Amino acid sequence: MIPFFRLIRIENLLFLAIFQILLRYCVVLPILEVNGIEPMLSSTNFVLLVVSTVFLAASGNVINDYFDVKADSINRPERVVVGKSIERRSVLLIHVAFTLIGVLCGLFISFVYRKETYAILFIAIPAILWFYSTHFKKQMLVGNLIVAMLVAVSACLVVSVEFAAIVSLSDPMIINTKACSSAWFYTTGIAFFAFLSNLAREIVKDMEDADGDKACGCHTLPVDMGVRYSKYIVVALEIVLIVALWATYAIIDAVRTVPYISVYYAVAITLPTIAVCVYLLRSKTRRQFSTVSTLCKVVMMLGAMLPLFFYLMNKYYLN
Repeated sequence: MIPFFRLIRIENLLFLAIFQILLRYCVVLPILEVNGIEPMLSSTNFVLLVVSTVFLAASGNVINDYFDVKADSINRPERVVVGKSIERRSVLLIHVAFTLIGVLCGLFISFVYRKETYAILFIAIPAILWFYSTHFKKQMLVGNLIVAMLVAVSACLVVSVEFAAIVSLSDPMIINTKACSSAWFYTTGIAFFAFLSNLAREIVKDMEDADGDKACGCHTLPVDMGVRYSKYIVVALEIVLIVALWATYAIIDAVRTVPYISVYYAVAITLPTIAVCVYLLRSKTRRQFSTVSTLCKVVMMLGAMLPLFFYLMNKYYLN
């Protein structure tokens, strides 16, 4: 099972599922409760939404490894699964099965709440992930932006489906209420954090894999513009992330009322992000870039805990 879990990147999938669960139960539902609104999205349908998201992400990971064997054989030969631990034909079957599960669950959600745009989205995502693996990831920044954007979309889906259910089953005017605008405001902020932190990490991973990508003709940012220039781009993204984070603290009164939020911002996010920037600027070897990539993932995971602090904000301020 270890090669299979490595193929689908089980730790990333668990992180994605937990991220969506936290968004619903710590951000969206508390806002509805404060405003006296009954949620209409059933627990079963929310589980289907998470299943759809996770299986589509897994299918993307599988097909990416399928097309990336040559580069991975250079960058990380000890971790290659396709063609070694799992036959290439089996990898394709896994990809097809995961795609079907993800799309069907998404189409069911679309049908229940009469949202044709969801149907288009759940069909488009596998196509985007396929072309990401075959074309987009080889183009400078395009692949990085796609991955980061899809992570942000997974966050926005949580609030979108929740209010789509209310519109469909209860109150069509809910979209004009403070509850809807508040839920979108905070979810969009968290999605923005997820977008920037993922984009930075994707570029760092390209620095780590520059040798293999260059040998395979990929035109990633480090290959075309150089590692030094790529470092400055990542540092700039991390600075924007920190500025945006502390701007919310300075501007939004409710944020400052959350117990220990300033300590969390400083210790759990700001200091690790500064460490990422400092260590990245000093990194030269593939192993060092791998360490930076791991630090970026730590920052992403700590940032994914922001919904918990929103829950505290709701408890101590909104009530």
